[in-house]
Amino acid sequence: MKKISIAAAMTALFAAQPAWAQSSVTVYGVADIGVVGERGGSDGNVTKLTSGPAAASRIGFKGTEDLGGGVSAFFILEAGYSLDSGAFASSSMPFNRQSLVGLKSGAGSLTLGRQTTPYHNTLVAVADPFGTGYAGTIKNAFPDWGTNARTNNTVMYASPDYHGWSGDIAYSAGEQAGDSQAGRQLGASFGYSRGPLTVRFAYSNRNNDSVAPAVQRGPAINRLLAANYDAGFARFYAAVGVDQGFNSAPLGNTANPFGGVAPTASTDGREGLLGVTVPLARGLLMASLMHKDDRTAYNQDANTWGIGYAYPLSKRTSVYAAYGSIDNRNGAGYTVANNSEAGSGDRAYNLGLRHSF
Repeated sequence: MKKISIAAAMTALFAAQPAWAQSSVTVYGVADIGVVGERGGSDGNVTKLTSGPAAASRIGFKGTEDLGGGVSAFFILEAGYSLDSGAFASSSMPFNRQSLVGLKSGAGSLTLGRQTTPYHNTLVAVADPFGTGYAGTIKNAFPDWGTNARTNNTVMYASPDYHGWSGDIAYSAGEQAGDSQAGRQLGASFGYSRGPLTVRFAYSNRNNDSVAPAVQRGPAINRLLAANYDAGFARFYAAVGVDQGFNSAPLGNTANPFGGVAPTASTDGREGLLGVTVPLARGLLMASLMHKDDRTAYNQDANTWGIGYAYPLSKRTSVYAAYGSIDNRNGAGYTVANNSEAGSGDRAYNLGLRHSF
């Protein structure tokens, strides 16, 4: 009988098993803090230390596992926090920014969980020279609040890039017993990005009905067309938004910040933006002009502008300054926001430090 050594037997055993898939987990985040001065509100001037004026402070965990055959599994868990106090941004939702798991292959990606909407992603990546941050944020006129920005119970498919074309579609279940349509939200975007030009259209449709209490309010519909063009010496931005229906354009600050008769959120409005970013002295100059056209009987229009500058101290650390101003008409209640706050007045400045890790 032929003898087989223990070492040889172990070698044969493991050689017969499938190889373990490669996996990795990464910790990442942003630590952003700044002095924020708000002016023009009915409660008086406010000067404070704020977490996340440029980009919301966050800590995240992301991982991926190669499943073979060109398919990989991945997850993201991302929590917002306040750098000035050490508290989580949400006491009831530890991973308030993102919590998802998905599969990715050459055919695209499929993700499930709490996610940012196609509408919000288009504002960040295509429409806004401020990337929805700083006192010049697009949030000062465009409705990037609540479920326009993030949704729970969401299934999203994102296509691969095909000669510059790409798209995504998301469905968020309302999860209200007795009515599968109440509270559900559908979003999608489609666009082209090749060379200096990026163009994208985004759509959102949210059912505002509820079962308990039984209320029927109809849909909130948002449409957004955005583009930017890199001319080398500057990148130019343009965007147009159309909002229709109850809760299609919620106000960032709902606490009647200017006193008197409380402003009314528009249920039929348009927004327009023209903006630019210019590389300047190793840093980046950002500026935009926006107009809000409220087409309801209240006619609560607003004009807003912002300017900012971010200077890199290193690859991951930068200092910045920004200023924003809003001219409200007919009792409109738009406030100068930043990435993390809705703001309390019609003028504001930011002076801050941002570090990415």
